[in-house]
Amino acid sequence: QVQLVESGGGLVQAGDSLRLSCVASGRTFGSYAMGWFRQAPGKDREFVAAITWSGSSTYYADSVKDRFTISRDNAKNTVYLQMNSLKPEDTGVYYCARRMQGGIYRSKGSYDYWGQGTQVTVSS
Repeated sequence: QVQLVESGGGLVQAGDSLRLSCVASGRTFGSYAMGWFRQAPGKDREFVAAITWSGSSTYYADSVKDRFTISRDNAKNTVYLQMNSLKPEDTGVYYCARRMQGGIYRSKGSYDYWGQGTQVTVSS
């Protein structure tokens, strides 16, 4: 069983930065790609960013490209999401998730384990 625990959310103003962390249990963290998704009230959960198991490749939604950076530290079983120049439309619950082997990075159906989420609220 894999457990994912996110932290680092909060209430910030537009233009501010936040760094989210997601710590995974288990010894297989370094073997899997990881992703971040978010869900705004009344909307579907959407892809934000993903990173390969080695960290050599990253993928971003167009809406966050050049503002957000995903990274990982396999020695600490942790994946991060650095969010800069935050906008009110970035508001939502942010989830980290583990991608199943061979799954499509941008599809939430490709992820088998999810954290409980951390709230990010950006005021204008």
